[in-house]
Amino acid sequence: MSTNSNNFLKPNYFTHIYVEEEIIDHPRTKQILCRFPRAKTIIITHYKDVFNRTHQSFLHQKNSPNLILAKKHGELILKGAPVCQGFGEEYFYYTSSIMNCLYDCEYCYLQGMYPSANLVVFVNLEDIFSKVAELLQYHKVYLCISYDTDLLALEGLFGFVLAWCEFAKDHTDLTIEIRTKSANEVALKTLPVLPNVIYAFTLSPETIIKNYEHGTPSLFARMKAIKTALSLGHPVRLCFDPMIYVANYKKVYEDFFHYLWTKISPDSIRDISLGVFRVSKDYLKRMRKQRPQSAILQYPYEPEEGVAHYGRDITNEMMDFAYQILSECYDKDRIFVWE
Repeated sequence: MSTNSNNFLKPNYFTHIYVEEEIIDHPRTKQILCRFPRAKTIIITHYKDVFNRTHQSFLHQKNSPNLILAKKHGELILKGAPVCQGFGEEYFYYTSSIMNCLYDCEYCYLQGMYPSANLVVFVNLEDIFSKVAELLQYHKVYLCISYDTDLLALEGLFGFVLAWCEFAKDHTDLTIEIRTKSANEVALKTLPVLPNVIYAFTLSPETIIKNYEHGTPSLFARMKAIKTALSLGHPVRLCFDPMIYVANYKKVYEDFFHYLWTKISPDSIRDISLGVFRVSKDYLKRMRKQRPQSAILQYPYEPEEGVAHYGRDITNEMMDFAYQILSECYDKDRIFVWE
């Protein structure tokens, strides 16, 4: 299974766009529909009527996902989950303005979390902004906005990163993390440089990218984007998360880490995130059904408090190894390890 990461920039990528009746006249709805003039527009009552239908194939839909435009209701801001890295922040939250990613990483938890691979875009960003502003009245906020999609990869279509940047510019007590595997240099060159907007690039060795991160940019392309971001002054975080346990992982990752420091200066990086593959055991069960031939997913993981991971021995071994290699060139106090 592979996805061409550039195809979704084409105006004929989505054949069908489902639009909730409630937001048919929303300005963002109109802007998005204009970008896909060839798509058939279908009016619906609620996005779950399409997204949560039974007997859907997540992997089949990956080949040709549809777009759903909706209004986000309920809890707009959620507290950071234990499986996520909080970087020592006291007020750690996340939010999702887009559900699902057009990349097709074999280990991605979204295929276990959602019944559909269709992309859901919540156009009412202003409501999420209002909720964040409310929280900021009481304390600073550290907010991850790109866990359930790759906002930077989609910036040319939806412009949500720019919208968040404009909001962050006026709210200096807010720090935003934008997690990405993209190589979207065009967006990085046009987005405002802000000290409270962090671009967190997830990086893997090229062999991991080729075998398991289907449709994503190469390591070379991601590194080129990182160098562009740094040259412009964007705060950059490197995320070696998840690290994948393969037979020769020490050789693979040691070569990978040394390669990185030949391309960028360690002093230019804001901080580093380290973590092994881990996922909700309930998600993993569904993921295994989707990909019965996946070596990653069929590994005999150990469950611990509802989370499946490699087990404490392997996890500690991998984290200690990576931490030791990275700390030879990088400040130990700025390496955050998931435990």
